[in-house]
Amino acid sequence: MDAPSRLRHARAPARPPAAALDPVPPGEAPDPQPLDEARRTELTALAERLGVRFRDLTLLDLALRHGSFAHERGEVETYERLEFLGDAVLSLVVADYLYRRHPDYTEGQLAKQRARLVSEPALAELGRRLGLGRYVLLGRGEEKAGGRERPALLADAVEGVLGAIYVDAGYGVAHAVATRWVSELADELERAGADFKSQLQERLQRQRLVPRYRVAREEGPDHAKAFTVQVQVDGRVIGRGHGRSKKEAEQAAAAEALAWLDREARPLRGRRR
Repeated sequence: MDAPSRLRHARAPARPPAAALDPVPPGEAPDPQPLDEARRTELTALAERLGVRFRDLTLLDLALRHGSFAHERGEVETYERLEFLGDAVLSLVVADYLYRRHPDYTEGQLAKQRARLVSEPALAELGRRLGLGRYVLLGRGEEKAGGRERPALLADAVEGVLGAIYVDAGYGVAHAVATRWVSELADELERAGADFKSQLQERLQRQRLVPRYRVAREEGPDHAKAFTVQVQVDGRVIGRGHGRSKKEAEQAAAAEALAWLDREARPLRGRRR
């Protein structure tokens, strides 16, 4: 057979079966942990708030199980695997939403808008609106440290919950729920912007203080860098943030610093060295 004939008869790469977008069969889902009546009632109320009917509420429970809680109880499963899955689903939903909403945008503009919508500050704000903080299972230390209001934790919880919705109900339901979240968030970001650095600057100026940003960690290859930034006031770290660029990480750090200031009963004061 000559080369052209071989090309004509070559099989196209196999497409994922339709079942790949259906709910994960019960036998392939994580082994469920029994829920007590109080937790079941709590999660049922959250599911109603999310507009989703879960077949398996233990998935929603797992999506809200922080590592500190699991560690204290000697459990292995945390929300990290569902968070990983929810991150991927959210990225696709946001890309699809922006592609349809902005037919005149270039690839660069679409990428910039997607980065804003899936950034830690934006997802943390979404987590606050959904009230996820009150449902997260935390260890005692994380609870005392104010973990329920920590932007990074709230952002993780959003992705974990979306991952649970995908596993339980399939991509169609996850897409509908996430699109609703994204559209509301996009409207607000476009109206008000999300410049947390400016907000922090203005707030600290009232106390005659100046925030300083420092890159604490830089990792990954050049084409996929990840940055961790700390924001300090008089040498004291009041916020940390992560992002795919220094600017995104600084915004995330500023958002966490704002949340920290909200929790503090007394204003910060400059310290003499």
